Amino acid sequence: MITGIHHVAISVPDLDKAVGFYHEILGFEKVFSNSWFGDREQADQVIGLERTHAKVQMLKAGNAYLELWEYIKPKPGAQSFNYSPANHGIAHIALQVTNIHDEFVRLSNAGMTFHQEPVDLGNSFAIYGRDPFGNIIELYEVTWERAI
Repeated sequence: MITGIHHVAISVPDLDKAVGFYHEILGFEKVFSNSWFGDREQADQVIGLERTHAKVQMLKAGNAYLELWEYIKPKPGAQSFNYSPANHGIAHIALQVTNIHDEFVRLSNAGMTFHQEPVDLGNSFAIYGRDPFGNIIELYEVTWERAI
């Protein structure tokens, strides 16, 4: 029986920079960190790769966990900063906010990029932005009492 989603993981090229963004700017709480250097057979078994070398930081906001990975080995392929949200794979992560316009200004001033200001969808506001590596983050504010 599936009871819910525990976490979403993002592979990043610079874990320190990613933690700076997700923890210091977005306000995610640090839960735990880990790293290994090709000597974690159990991790390799779970991941399905051999002799991995990685650093990991688990973060939390509300009831959602975010796991940031920096792989050193195997060497990861680069993702285009401006990849299309229509590409196959994880299209975006959505963060629920209480005042999207204030968050939009705060995050824009902190260097997060957006293609325009938040859009009024009638019962909610939403806008896509990008973290320092180009991963798409949606800001989402419910403005009418309903669950999505």
